Amino acid sequence: MDRLKDKVAIITGAGSGIGRAAARLMSAQGARVLVADHDSAAAEETARTVVETGGEALPWAVDVMDDTSVGDMVEAAVREFGRLDVLCNHVGGTNPRKDLDLLRLDMDEFGRAVDLNVRSTLTGSRYAVPHMIRTGGGSIINTASVAGLVGDVLQISYGAVKAAVVNITKSVAVQYGPQGIRCNAVAPGTIMTPALRDNLPAEVIEALKGYNSLPCLGAPEDIGHTMVFLASDESRYLTGQLLVVDGGMTSQSPAVPGRRAMLPPE
Repeated sequence: MDRLKDKVAIITGAGSGIGRAAARLMSAQGARVLVADHDSAAAEETARTVVETGGEALPWAVDVMDDTSVGDMVEAAVREFGRLDVLCNHVGGTNPRKDLDLLRLDMDEFGRAVDLNVRSTLTGSRYAVPHMIRTGGGSIINTASVAGLVGDVLQISYGAVKAAVVNITKSVAVQYGPQGIRCNAVAPGTIMTPALRDNLPAEVIEALKGYNSLPCLGAPEDIGHTMVFLASDESRYLTGQLLVVDGGMTSQSPAVPGRRAMLPPE
């Protein structure tokens, strides 16, 4: 229960889904958490659930596409809790109705995707790193995606910006490792978040299970537990890495679902 004892963490996009799970799990391990989200009511709800279970949390409304807002977020965590040990640059995404293939991509959406996913990761890290250096180091955890590792017929922007997040992760790890700062990324596969349930029909969600090696889809807590590990001293010798948490989706051949049907009955 004390893997993160005395550590202070900022988690963006913590109002729901993976971010909320990470906030609750880090708190359960002793971290004091600044719960940041563009939706102030959602941030307050996550913070309330943390406090109700005996944790310490501060809700904070942030616009990660505004540099000043990001800077204020970091300063609030340091002012409230006295230090900063962990930054989870989790917020991100694109609008799948505008982020289409190359010829039908809305270029304004591409610009928004860069700001929401890439610039926010750079800016959050830029504000956090000096505070981490002053206290002897820290852990930055960036949320990438399996979409940054493969091609797809849709969301060309999303794949591009998540690939950029992976490279930023490696560069920050190299540049500030000598000051004791670790930087790693997590690439979730299909995770059963509220956003997934709201945007995909039930039959499509069920079909996605066939593309995993494991007989299930991920839960927000599966990514949250990975973030706890990366925030803790258990990962002290791990930096510049991408942890793919996808149930084996990117490990198997696209032909596997069909070939599985060819197996003789046991």
